[in-house]
Amino acid sequence: MQELSLHNGQRIDGAMDGKAMQAFCQEHEIRLIVDAAHPFASQLHKTIAEVAESMQIPVVRYERIYPERDTSIEWIDDYSQVPTDIHSLLATTGVQSISKLRYLEAQGIKVVYRILNRESSLLLAYEQGATDDQLCYFKDSNDIEIDADAILLKESGISGGFCEKVAAARAKGMRIIVIKRPELIQGTCVNGPYGLRRAVEKLLPDFYPLHSGLTTGTCATAAAIAATKQLLFGEQPKEVPVLLPNGETIGVAVGYGDGYAYCIKEAGDDPDVTDGIEVRAKVENHGDGFVILGGEGVGRFTLPGFDFPPGEAAINKAPREMIRRNLEPFGVPLRVTISVPQGAEIARRTFNPRLGIEGGISIIGVSGIVKPFSEEAFIDSIRKCMKVAKASGSERVVINSGAKSERFVKALYPDLPQQAFVEYGNYIGETLKMANELDFKQVTLGVMLGKAVKLAAGHLDTHSRKTTMDLNFIQQMLQDSGITIDISDITLARELWERIPTEQLQDFAQTVIRHCTKHCLPLLPNGELTILLIDDNGKIFSTTN
Repeated sequence: MQELSLHNGQRIDGAMDGKAMQAFCQEHEIRLIVDAAHPFASQLHKTIAEVAESMQIPVVRYERIYPERDTSIEWIDDYSQVPTDIHSLLATTGVQSISKLRYLEAQGIKVVYRILNRESSLLLAYEQGATDDQLCYFKDSNDIEIDADAILLKESGISGGFCEKVAAARAKGMRIIVIKRPELIQGTCVNGPYGLRRAVEKLLPDFYPLHSGLTTGTCATAAAIAATKQLLFGEQPKEVPVLLPNGETIGVAVGYGDGYAYCIKEAGDDPDVTDGIEVRAKVENHGDGFVILGGEGVGRFTLPGFDFPPGEAAINKAPREMIRRNLEPFGVPLRVTISVPQGAEIARRTFNPRLGIEGGISIIGVSGIVKPFSEEAFIDSIRKCMKVAKASGSERVVINSGAKSERFVKALYPDLPQQAFVEYGNYIGETLKMANELDFKQVTLGVMLGKAVKLAAGHLDTHSRKTTMDLNFIQQMLQDSGITIDISDITLARELWERIPTEQLQDFAQTVIRHCTKHCLPLLPNGELTILLIDDNGKIFSTTN
């Protein structure tokens, strides 16, 4: 198993009964328990609940994300319900389940147990009466080497490889039997990092120095869900579950007006001009399919280069997809109109007019969550990640602006540990200085065009509050690349990928990389720097210095 460094914690090993757990909580003045144990660790969940109740400590259950239960699968509640009309069974339910399935062997059913290939698991298997010919060993989720009539799985969730195991079993024509996960003890439950953070912020307000917020896209989605529930079922819940782009679900507070629902935008401790505004959604039955419209206070695109053509409402691609994914399960064609009563006034205090978005604000947000940061705190978090990267033993660190660029770049470095990939956000210069201080011999910088043109102009901090795209400088780089095109009307750098002739893209990319390198290399005097320029579709242009 891989050792991981903890930024804000101490790892301890060993089991605890209720008495030991209570003593530990008292000794360390524990104010909140996060239960992230395996979903089938029923006794541990019970112990945590009992200790928490006796000591009046709040508990947050960090649950896994589960796919919807497939009706073609046989679902059972416990081991005693495994069907006996089979000749052979591959059990992937863990070494502890061997004794619970011996009754099948007594009925003449051949059972093979798939366990971890480690000494403790083997000893436990032998103690329960398993023989060598009944054991096979876990390699990966989609590798099933044993031929059997049926397979027994636990409902272990997406992170537990459940979907891969089901797919592999189907490929071999096996009958699939799944033990349902135990019912949770009631309490605060989250199933992802954003929900966990927001739960901690609510239960222990002083734990984090800065609090997270919601994007306008999440607010619009929450309002649309609430309005749909009101339309279809006459319900007016005070909070609705919102499925975020990363697959987790968070609860969002909502309210209701005359024919609409609303959500109050919260920016957390990274406030902007939209903090506290009301984002509304009106939902109507619509016979011609699913439609998302912009109403009062939502801007309109007036220039090309955005996710949607001029004239469309300034509701970006990610929020539209969020709204669609959250409403499609209702199974009804709907027309959703998003509006922001204060939007037109607020938009005048944003970059929207400069970008060619007129009449209101944009409904935006890729993750759905506003991550709070101060410059000092963000740079400190980068420094911690860089130290972890160094501790991983990797000679190379790969720094990226965010998750999208990292996803593309990872394919080039399949053998690097996860810790070797670090997000710099906008702080390219600071991150390169850290790489030099930590004596990294090889540094890869992944950058997309929007930040690259700013970096090429010498801006080592690419945040929009510090610098904007310099069209004159870009025009000069185009001329240096032998490219003659008009860019006077572009609003976003990524439009260049469409404007520049395909056969000249490589020349332009090399010019941009050359300028970026000129500003970055002095910060890394003792290392090798590789700059990767990434387009929106993941194509990578590179050079090594």
